[in-house]
Amino acid sequence: MSEISQLSPQPVWQFFDKICSIPHPSKHEEQLAQYIVDWATSEGLSVTRDDIGNVIIRKPATAGMENRKGVVLQAHIDMVPQKNENTDHDFTTDPIRPYIDGEWVTADGTTLGADNGMGMATCLAVLASKDIEHGPLEVLLTIDEEAGMTGAFGLKAGWLEGEILLNTDSEQEGEIYMGCAGGVDASIAFSLERETLGGGYVGKTLQIKGLKGGHSGVDIHTGRANANKLLGRFLAGHANELGLRLLSVRGGTLRNAIPREAFADVAVPAANEEKLANLFNHFESLLKEELGAVETSIALSVLDAELSEQALKPSVQSRIIATINACPNGVIRMSDDIPGVVETSLNLGVITTEDDKMTLLCLIRSLADSGRSYVESMLKSTGELAGAKVTFSGAYPGWKPDPESEIMHVFRKTYEDIYGRAPDIMVIHAGLECGLFKEPYPNMDMISFGPTIKFPHSPDEKVEIATVGLFWEQMVGMLKAIPEKA
Repeated sequence: MSEISQLSPQPVWQFFDKICSIPHPSKHEEQLAQYIVDWATSEGLSVTRDDIGNVIIRKPATAGMENRKGVVLQAHIDMVPQKNENTDHDFTTDPIRPYIDGEWVTADGTTLGADNGMGMATCLAVLASKDIEHGPLEVLLTIDEEAGMTGAFGLKAGWLEGEILLNTDSEQEGEIYMGCAGGVDASIAFSLERETLGGGYVGKTLQIKGLKGGHSGVDIHTGRANANKLLGRFLAGHANELGLRLLSVRGGTLRNAIPREAFADVAVPAANEEKLANLFNHFESLLKEELGAVETSIALSVLDAELSEQALKPSVQSRIIATINACPNGVIRMSDDIPGVVETSLNLGVITTEDDKMTLLCLIRSLADSGRSYVESMLKSTGELAGAKVTFSGAYPGWKPDPESEIMHVFRKTYEDIYGRAPDIMVIHAGLECGLFKEPYPNMDMISFGPTIKFPHSPDEKVEIATVGLFWEQMVGMLKAIPEKA
């Protein structure tokens, strides 16, 4: 056990420490899921799994609370796997290494997995407790939330019995969420044609690193740079001038994370080698002037690389560069109804190159279906003009706020009773599973809350220690305050 296991509330931190020790990136959650099943069984709790792999654990009401409405505590099992370039870490086999950094807990060179491991740990701590008052309780742990919401999509009607769902996947203490954005994945795919290079070229790799990255929903309005877009900007401005021949482009690793790094393998005429270095150095200086208040560690470099004999044909190259440069990115529109909240956005999250195909992956988010459709049409038009194939997949609905939500009012009163002030009632520009849960369980009353987590989906991810205690206090107070059945 690491040093974080001694933090308070100890039951929560001990479970989170255990969660960190078991690899659980998206698509590879089975080891952690099996540990949870085995633990729940050893505790004498009822535990089952559905066909998709979600875990549900049931705990009877404590004495005198049997007449309360049933509650579902919900978290997702998987975490986002992101690491620094110089960190040697295999997320499928290696444990996360958490440590205390002042008032925060963070990880050594990787994402921490507080999103949503801290919520999961809190749910398990409630199950383990012998002295928390609660009515009939279910804990739902879903799989693959970060990479496609597979578990939420696969949740069947009739499996859950509770009338109230408490989602633990929010990331700012003092804020309670009662609505979220929907989203859809977009793919812009180019068929590649190559030709043999003539003589006189040298191989180079253009490298953009050191950006902060972050969550493509909650961080999209912060002014953080997108490495893929910066690379496209340079290529659009200077590829022709330098006589560059493009070999491949790669950048980002997840469609829901703002890309921190991007790379282009190019061939450049030997006579322009020095000019390329000078222009890229000038571009770095320009970006530091433009973005330095936000991106404090941006670093650009030109590296020597093996020269491939095959480069993209000029017509293909120009269409790809133009598309990366023209692709919309970032905030498209702010909400008119909810001040300070992004309504519609998109993130050019990943660029990959194979022998015969280059793919741009984007994630579109919107509180409004019409906003999502508008961005879909922009991407489709951009791709069609460039001769690319544009497809959309994995669409998930938003979670429409319910101003009459009973559990929202219960939470607000509980919070006021504990702290003497009201929480902020919010809508989040991120994809919570609640929107999908509303399809099989349209009458379930839902809210989302959690501790303060900064920089999720990046190696800078950290959770504020004090807010974990507040989150636990709120959870215990909420369970005691759940209203009686009608």
